Amino acid sequence: MGAALSAGGALAALALLSPQPGRNDTLLALHDLTVQLQEVVLASRPQPPRPGDRVLTSVDLPELLAQLRTADQSWLPRAEPLGNGRIRYVYKRRLEDPPLTIAQIEALRLNPPSYQAEHDAIASLLTMLERAGVQVVIGPPRKARAAGEWEPAARTLRIRPDVIEKGSVEFARVLNHEAIHVAQSCRRGGLGARPSLLGLSMVLDPISQRHLEDPVYANASPTEIRLEQEAYANQNQLSLGPTLLAKECRAPGRARWGLPGAGPGVR
Repeated sequence: MGAALSAGGALAALALLSPQPGRNDTLLALHDLTVQLQEVVLASRPQPPRPGDRVLTSVDLPELLAQLRTADQSWLPRAEPLGNGRIRYVYKRRLEDPPLTIAQIEALRLNPPSYQAEHDAIASLLTMLERAGVQVVIGPPRKARAAGEWEPAARTLRIRPDVIEKGSVEFARVLNHEAIHVAQSCRRGGLGARPSLLGLSMVLDPISQRHLEDPVYANASPTEIRLEQEAYANQNQLSLGPTLLAKECRAPGRARWGLPGAGPGVR
């Protein structure tokens, strides 16, 4: 959930929206009444896409990766002749990346990155989200400036269309950030539950701290800020999102990945 700012090519605010689940989505189950009251959330079908939304599934992965590879070309340095044998290199730089030396620029032009790690993470995340019953759509989030958002009540993860134009690094980061929010909901009881903390690191780098101070979070509650802080602190660990989804989220009809279905459980 976030926004990508073209100025430095960096991700900006990722805004969490966690609507209260509808009455038909939530059951209250008594588990040892003298000790605790636990919430069981039954996953329902995702809400229909809004006009202009494009549903993204694992089947669409080849087309998505082709679009990302095209966008990645814009991050490669280009040489501009200035006359008298002089050359100027022009390139985009993410806020967290240091400036490149001439040697690094020339090496980058000769051997462009493949972004294989990002593509593998995107493929894994889409597959795991689909299995969990999450609808991933390319479409505008409800909150301005957000590059993505997780809507628990709608079982829908949104990514703003222009995030694709930012390339593989930004898209993988946004998708992983939102997958962490999905896992936060699953930790609470199911896809439709309000997210809760997973107990991950909360240490932010300076860029993520700046994002969390974006005006998009001006009206966020302290709880929402902490949920965002956890997602920001871990969004760059691209292998983490699939791991959390496998651990926290039940696929429809299954208690855990690869295990026989046990019906709705109590967490």
